[in-house]
Amino acid sequence: MTSELDTHSLPLGYAEWRKKIVTLIENAKLNAVIHVNTDMLSLYWSIGRDIISKKKELAWGAQVIEQLSLDLTRKFPEDKGYSVRNLHYMRRFAESYPDFPILQVSLAEFKDKPISQAALAELAKGKDYVDIPLSTISWYHHISMLPKIKNNAERAFYILETTRNGWSRDVMLSKINSGYMNAVGNAVTNFSITLPEYQSDLAQYAFKDPYNFSFIGTVALQHERDIENRLAERMTEFLLELGHGFAYVGRQYNVVVDGDDYYIDILMYHLKLHCYVVVELKAVEFIPEFVSKLNFYISAVDEYVKSPEDNPTIGLLLCRSKSNKKAEFALRGITQPMGIAQYETEKLFNDVASALPTIEGIEEELNNAED
Repeated sequence: MTSELDTHSLPLGYAEWRKKIVTLIENAKLNAVIHVNTDMLSLYWSIGRDIISKKKELAWGAQVIEQLSLDLTRKFPEDKGYSVRNLHYMRRFAESYPDFPILQVSLAEFKDKPISQAALAELAKGKDYVDIPLSTISWYHHISMLPKIKNNAERAFYILETTRNGWSRDVMLSKINSGYMNAVGNAVTNFSITLPEYQSDLAQYAFKDPYNFSFIGTVALQHERDIENRLAERMTEFLLELGHGFAYVGRQYNVVVDGDDYYIDILMYHLKLHCYVVVELKAVEFIPEFVSKLNFYISAVDEYVKSPEDNPTIGLLLCRSKSNKKAEFALRGITQPMGIAQYETEKLFNDVASALPTIEGIEEELNNAED
């Protein structure tokens, strides 16, 4: 039986040492999970490669896979991975990733892809290609992604983003279906001239355009407060759509300037950028006057909210629609860092269930590949 000890009697430095031990244990558990996943992917890739080889060398057909499924299931009754469908997945996995356990992509293939040059440089380490470890996402992520994406650079992007954000398979598929890759880093901003170089790149890729707020429903939302209330009710989905690093601070956040009260629609904090983010919602098309109000709020947060350790506050203006040219003109001469993007509410996200490939659809595609 254990009992609580008097922590005051513990030697100086114990707390830091304990944190180190906890970190070691957590890392060991994570590595164990990754190791198990790597072993499973390696096994499935090897089986898939053998199926490809036998089909090519001996012209074995689909009936051999069916027999193999029966034999393996009898031999390993507790394993659920040897169905005919999963064996077909293994073959496709081996075909798609001939260089397993990595996906090798040349830097040229990342041209116009939304991944920062700093991130590419880190991944490439002086080479003209990057090696993306395939074991950082699960088997179920892989088999769900493969029918959706044919391009290696796009696959690499979603593998990296899934790993970085800890997306489940369902979330990853919803991101693929909503065109996440084409939205990242697409907001109109002035970061290149208002932020230090080391921060502007990261900030650009922290913002998107458009944002998809279909999760708040299809009801016509005519006022900013209606949209704001819906986003507050669905905060988990809102944070997921904003992206990795955003933390919620408050809505209708009060700041007092020279005795007058002002209320910021939504105040966020970005953990990677180490700064507050003022989010202003507009239920109408962008007009240049909106920038002045956002500029005022950024100044107020910098003056009355942020601490000396925080980086300068960033503004994000979200409008129902916008003209990129008008947005660019409006930001000229503005010295506060801000971005302008639009959001969508009417266009429905596909349900997660519809985002998942159907068994019939995958089997039909795999059978066609056999012919």
